[in-house]
Amino acid sequence: MWKRANLSRLMLAIILSILSMGIGMAGFMLIEGYTWLQAFYMTVITISTTGFEEVKPLSERGELFVSLYILYNLVVVAYLVSVLTQYLFDGELRNLFKMFMTDQEIRHIHGHVIVCGFGRNGSKAYHELRANGAKVVIIEQSQELMRANAEALGNSAVPVVFGDATADETLKQAGIERASALISALPKDADNVFVTLTARGLNPQLKIIARASLKTSESKLLRAGADSVVMPDEIGGSHMANLVMRPEVIRFLEMISGLGPNRLRLEELAYQDLRPELRGRSIRELDVRSRTGATVIGLKDSAGRFEVSPAADFRPAPGDILLLLGTDEQILRVVQELRR
Repeated sequence: MWKRANLSRLMLAIILSILSMGIGMAGFMLIEGYTWLQAFYMTVITISTTGFEEVKPLSERGELFVSLYILYNLVVVAYLVSVLTQYLFDGELRNLFKMFMTDQEIRHIHGHVIVCGFGRNGSKAYHELRANGAKVVIIEQSQELMRANAEALGNSAVPVVFGDATADETLKQAGIERASALISALPKDADNVFVTLTARGLNPQLKIIARASLKTSESKLLRAGADSVVMPDEIGGSHMANLVMRPEVIRFLEMISGLGPNRLRLEELAYQDLRPELRGRSIRELDVRSRTGATVIGLKDSAGRFEVSPAADFRPAPGDILLLLGTDEQILRVVQELRR
């Protein structure tokens, strides 16, 4: 927080002021033979330029010392005033208070998602996560970028950590030890590799999704500890080609991804999330379609295998996950009717 708040400038101004007091008192005591109280008085009236009378007439050496001392203090006082003005009137103090409140808020968040980078990919990921009710913490180095996206963020209070996402301190500030997932959407592949490697070391159980621009970076990110790697450029090219070859399929996929006019949602329903009285029943007996309007389109079994359109007589077992497709209203009914 010290580095992020730029308190080093304020501390430097304070150190220079204390040093100035020490130089002044030492000079008056050594050159003029003043007591420490007299030297303190002379130092204060010299720095403040109030013009009170000297304790006793100064010698030539004393006058030379005072002349140089006044010139030195002109620089020190000017720097101190500029720093205090910036903190009091240019919003630095408000930013410091906001940063402190954000840090306190993040300390109480658990199971959140950390989004590194708030560019085009990061902002899209943020909005999708928020739309699905996830708790999100953003790491971004550019305050100007966050201010430019203030309108897109709306009135929602978003915890933002300003800093370098590749640094351990910044990730810890975002609550990496308590997070459930991390999305690294930085513009440089090397930075995404470094974030992935650092995050995996800080939280071995963390789910990490990383962005890559080059195909050669994909294997590096996976070796660094990423669970999945997304290549927006490659996806975009395939998307445009498929719009030519199979446009209706793409339009249906756009509905699922929330890009089409009639938004659909994909939802997971794990066996352990089912209500106790529904466990052990077959897909036919669960009667998801009639109860909620949503459709069971797939299944992931405990061994990690996927099955499309599982048989109606299949009975989900511990470790199995049902994949459901429906509108927002239908998925909401799934949560109300089936999930404990």
